[in-house]
Formats: sequence, structure tokens, C-alpha cells
Amino acid sequence: MNEEMPALLRRAKAGDREAAQRLVEENAGLIWSVTRRFFGRGAEPDDLYQLGCVGFLKAIEGFDETFGTRFSTYAVPKISGEIRRFLRDDGAIKVSRSIKEQASKIRQTRLQLEQRMGREPKLSELAEATGLSPEEIAFAETATGPADSFQRESGEDGFTLELVLGDYGAEERLVEHVALRAAVERLPPREKEVIALRFYHGLTQQRCAEVMRVSQVQISRLERRALGRLRESLRET
Repeated sequence: MNEEMPALLRRAKAGDREAAQRLVEENAGLIWSVTRRFFGRGAEPDDLYQLGCVGFLKAIEGFDETFGTRFSTYAVPKISGEIRRFLRDDGAIKVSRSIKEQASKIRQTRLQLEQRMGREPKLSELAEATGLSPEEIAFAETATGPADSFQRESGEDGFTLELVLGDYGAEERLVEHVALRAAVERLPPREKEVIALRFYHGLTQQRCAEVMRVSQVQISRLERRALGRLRESLRET
């Protein structure tokens, strides 16, 4: 980030359109680098770039200097998340109708239980009320959940998958780490499930253990192995 960037960010957050436009122009390379990863999915490159710009502007609005992270670290998931939402909602990223219907049923039931009990329902209570297994609930909510979750804090520890995997350093190195999702997809099934539940869905290790019907110690081991594989995979990008 050059010396002018903090001042430009503050001006843009305050509503200075000229500052926001300048930030977009100066970061066009970063936006294109993220956008290129979505080429060939049924949308025009220029349309994807415009969506990336929308995500970048949202990053400006949401960025807080007290986060202790570089702006680009914060912006990349916002850019990719905006594109992913469009592709998913537009049908280019397929989530089956039955899964969407299950997710809707889970959301409605969760709200009803929260209103009735005055607290967030336990997974077992949600499973009983919906007639779905804990695994089905976790899968449906993960499949239809927010796409920009690299910076979602885990439920018990308050850390993110980005932070766990280390310091991103140079901006071009950061862009390569947008391949994180692809690296997760290459994990063995059980390890992938743990990463999805822990970091994309925000469950604690104990909740993960309940969903996967194993001990918390096993969840901890699976998580460590998965993170090790991800670090190794990202070093090779």
C-alpha cells in the first residue's frame, strides 16, 4: 500500500467519489487478477470485472484500519465473493433445488425455535424440528452460505482461515492465495468437511464433533492435517 492509500481510503469511506474512483483505477490489476479466476463460467469478462469493482467498493466501505490487516488482504475475498454470489444466483454455480429448499426450511425453523426458546437452538434440536440429520443441516447451510468467508471468524477462537494460513506478504502472493478454495476442494473428504464446518460455517470444534459424530480430539487432528495440506498446496501456487 503506497503512502497515499490510507488517506484515499478514508476519503472514499467518507463519500469522496473521486478518491474511490482513483482507488479502483490504481487497483485494477488486483481486481483483474481475481476476476480471471472466474473466466469460462458463462459470464463475460467485462461483466465479471464490473462485479469485481462492486466488491472492491464494498471492501472500501467495510474496511477498518484497526483490523491490523492490509487493505488488499481484506479486499480480495470481497471481490471474489461478489462475483461468486452473481454466478451462484445466476445459476452458473449450481446448487440443487432440493438443497436450497432444505436450507430455506432450516432457516425458517431456526428462527421459529429462536423466537420460542429465546436462544439459538442446539444442533440436535434443529435436527429434530426439521427431520434432517446434523450432517444434512451442515451440508445445506454450507452449500448455500456466504461465499466471501475467508475472513469469517471461527466460532470459538475468533481466527480466520486467512490468518491461520499465515502472512500473505506481497500483493501478488496474496492474489495467488485466492486459489485457497481450489486447494480446499482437493482435500480428502473428512478434512474438507472439517475445514468447511470450522471456517466457512463458523462452528466450534465441539459442534463439528457433534455434526461428524466423532470426538473433539479427532476433529482437532483432522483440522491440523488439513491446514498442513493447505499450507503446502499454497506454497506451490
